[in-house]
Amino acid sequence: MTQTAQIHNLELVRTAVERLTNRSNGLPGLAVLYGPAGYGKTTAACAVGNELRAYIVQMRSAWTRKTLLEKVLTEMGIKPHGTIPQMLDTACTQLAASGRMLIIDEFDYCVRSDSMVELVRDLHEGGGAAPILLLGEELLPQKLKKWERFHSRVLSWIPAQPISVADAAALAPIYCPNVHVGTDLLEHLVKHAAGSVRRVSVNLAGIAEEAALEGWDAVTLGTWGNRPLYTGEAPRRGV
Repeated sequence: MTQTAQIHNLELVRTAVERLTNRSNGLPGLAVLYGPAGYGKTTAACAVGNELRAYIVQMRSAWTRKTLLEKVLTEMGIKPHGTIPQMLDTACTQLAASGRMLIIDEFDYCVRSDSMVELVRDLHEGGGAAPILLLGEELLPQKLKKWERFHSRVLSWIPAQPISVADAAALAPIYCPNVHVGTDLLEHLVKHAAGSVRRVSVNLAGIAEEAALEGWDAVTLGTWGNRPLYTGEAPRRGV
């Protein structure tokens, strides 16, 4: 079973989802988790979603309204068939009957089209104000202002937070098991991560590989020395 580190963004999502699912009647049921790539939004949302048996769909750039509905129905265990309105009605019925949350990742692809945004609003309203969590990049809240009827139905705006040293410490046993990583090295990783959970995770995995080669059971910044770290920057040719 895959381990999930209990980092701050996971707790933010869990709190927002609890607010969404336990909200009073009449309150809107949309939430938006937004932030730069690499902040761990997908991992956090999927971890909480799996706890709640949510329906989880990750958008793709080439998807149409029909494709999105087909993927949602497939995630629900329903064979997609019929017209777009028919599939929408089927999805709404299942959302209302199950009471389960729908999570749509990479929602920025939806805001390229009025019809895609309206389709998701239809899923929310037609599903009995079904709770829906949307994931996207840093500017997603600003993009959604274009659709007031949608924007006004967002109960929680959740800004994903940059990785902290405490988060890095929580990640270390998962990506660098059986090796004690010193606080000074964790601070060094966070400093060079530009907030990214992904970059710290990649570097912890790199430390684990180096520790296996060197026979380390503990590593500090002094031990690591000037070895390079993954920063996400494109390499530059020295010619």
